[in-house]
Amino acid sequence: MKILVLGSGAREHAIILALRSEGGHELLAAPGNAGIARDAEIVDVDMLDGAAVTSFANAHGVNLVVVGPEAPLVAGVADVLRAHGIPVFGPGRAAAALEGSKAFAKRIMEEAGVPTGRATNAATLDEVAAALDAFGAPHVVKADGLAAGKGVIVTPDRQAALDHAAEYLPTGPVLVEEFLSGPEVSLFFLSDGDTVRALSPAQDFKRALDGDAGPNTGGMGAYSPLPWLAERFGDEAAFVAQVTDEVALPVVRQLDSEGTPFIGLLYAGLILTDAGVRVIEFNARFGDPETQVVLPRLETPLSRLLLAAATGTLEDEGAPRFSSDVAVTVVVASEGYPEAPVTGRIVDGVDDADAIDGVHVAHAATKEADGGLVATGGRVLNVVATGADFAEARDRAYRGVAAIRLEGSQHRTDIAARVV
Repeated sequence: MKILVLGSGAREHAIILALRSEGGHELLAAPGNAGIARDAEIVDVDMLDGAAVTSFANAHGVNLVVVGPEAPLVAGVADVLRAHGIPVFGPGRAAAALEGSKAFAKRIMEEAGVPTGRATNAATLDEVAAALDAFGAPHVVKADGLAAGKGVIVTPDRQAALDHAAEYLPTGPVLVEEFLSGPEVSLFFLSDGDTVRALSPAQDFKRALDGDAGPNTGGMGAYSPLPWLAERFGDEAAFVAQVTDEVALPVVRQLDSEGTPFIGLLYAGLILTDAGVRVIEFNARFGDPETQVVLPRLETPLSRLLLAAATGTLEDEGAPRFSSDVAVTVVVASEGYPEAPVTGRIVDGVDDADAIDGVHVAHAATKEADGGLVATGGRVLNVVATGADFAEARDRAYRGVAAIRLEGSQHRTDIAARVV
């Protein structure tokens, strides 16, 4: 197939690497990055312009468009493609509001009977203060719209919660939620608007520093699968089946009943509380960095699953198959990330990391300059490693990180430490 992947991050690089491993595809990417350019042809098309993407796809005989990041989804790019009969993996604007608006997501969960925490949609600081006091500390405040994974604060400090709300209130209401305690799990579901198929669970690390300290980020690492799920659910399959029945299917059916079918990747951010599984949030696309550890373990051809979802034939596909290998990824970030990342610095050692057995590097924010790589953002690279067990995969990942040379770079040293 000729497949166009929209996006420029490590998530999109991971998708392209999974598609490339199948062989036989012509892979295009827009806008891409330096790493993606090694594995796909970079094309000049604005990923936020639905008409431009549609025109390009028609002119070049693209068989499938895969929308990676949230911005094109919320902009309605998938709607335009779908209206012109081009298979596209990604929900339309209305369904993408599941990620684009926290308040919309809460309403859908309520209508669908999905277990989640209590929440108040607050439009003023006084309303925020009242909700903070009603729910108690620790306080959870979320920007309603897209915030690149950094619009959430969880803090025992009431004033810090109010300050966070004040930062986002000028653009619209914020969501104040009750704090839920327990381990977090990311679970992806492919959906064709009616049928869902679950991928393997993963866990990511949102805080910038070891021990889950420091500010919230877009994600500093991840691992898959989650062997500790067996402690509560007996095995991973039982957990996945429960979340499918209690979360994914009700949400997909609710959206379908409202005339906004969800076609694409439903990301369920979950927390395992003492009272049971609760939904923290939904995203309308593959998660980053979880995709980087889920897809390397996928044995079912990714292209087949994406096309089935895009064309309404997912019911013909069985449950996706996964390798027994484990995967770990560690994010190498620029100095100053997430508050004020320093960009423009030279990145060396990527080929050295790639040469380590079981290791590959997914590029998140790089470009070619003067024959070398330059960091262009906060999260620069994902060092991904697979292995027969977590000790092997984790050792390989951190050997890969050690090979990377970026002045002032930072990374967490405790990714997947718990499971080794």
